[in-house]
Amino acid sequence: MKRLLLVFLLFPIILSAQESATISLDSVTDILKAEEYLKSHKSRGNKLITFNEEKHKTNLAADLLKLPVGGKKTIENEVEKTTYKVVEKENIMHYRASYILLESKKNGADKAVSLRNKITTEYNNGYPFDFLAKKYSVAKNATRGGDTGWFIKGEKDILLEIAITDESHDLNSIISYDDTEKSLYYIILKSYLPKEIKEIKALKIVERKD
Repeated sequence: MKRLLLVFLLFPIILSAQESATISLDSVTDILKAEEYLKSHKSRGNKLITFNEEKHKTNLAADLLKLPVGGKKTIENEVEKTTYKVVEKENIMHYRASYILLESKKNGADKAVSLRNKITTEYNNGYPFDFLAKKYSVAKNATRGGDTGWFIKGEKDILLEIAITDESHDLNSIISYDDTEKSLYYIILKSYLPKEIKEIKALKIVERKD
């Protein structure tokens, strides 16, 4: 009898614990709730995804960016149903520039500075910056004409980021920047003004159909 009574007493506690461990999709209203949901619904397809109105140009991204926080979009096929729920939406300041990177470990600082002066002169004489970047830069983005793409603070090398985000420089101005500790020499073109860009975080849930 005592054991039966104990079971009845513990049953509501166990049930409550199970309910708190399983978060429903409707209850997800922010990032923390979304992370809790992912912990209680572990699946390879379930994840938090960031969509940016400048970086993501798909129809899906466009549709989700129009939704308010809490808005949902569902896509179905014969095998599964995928639901996206917007859990965060904000405008974030982004920066963008182009740069040419010269390294002096092989040829020395003097030659790097001399080459930088030559490149700057060529730019001032009408050579396109993207052409010069493809010709001289040793950075990975040289094939893109030195373009950084839109980025937020904290995504780039800290010293390069400081030089690019310095608001004292005018649009289309050329900035020379040295990182002597790493033997890196930059020519930076301030090709864009800072811009607030809309970003959302969406909870993606994939469910297989029976």
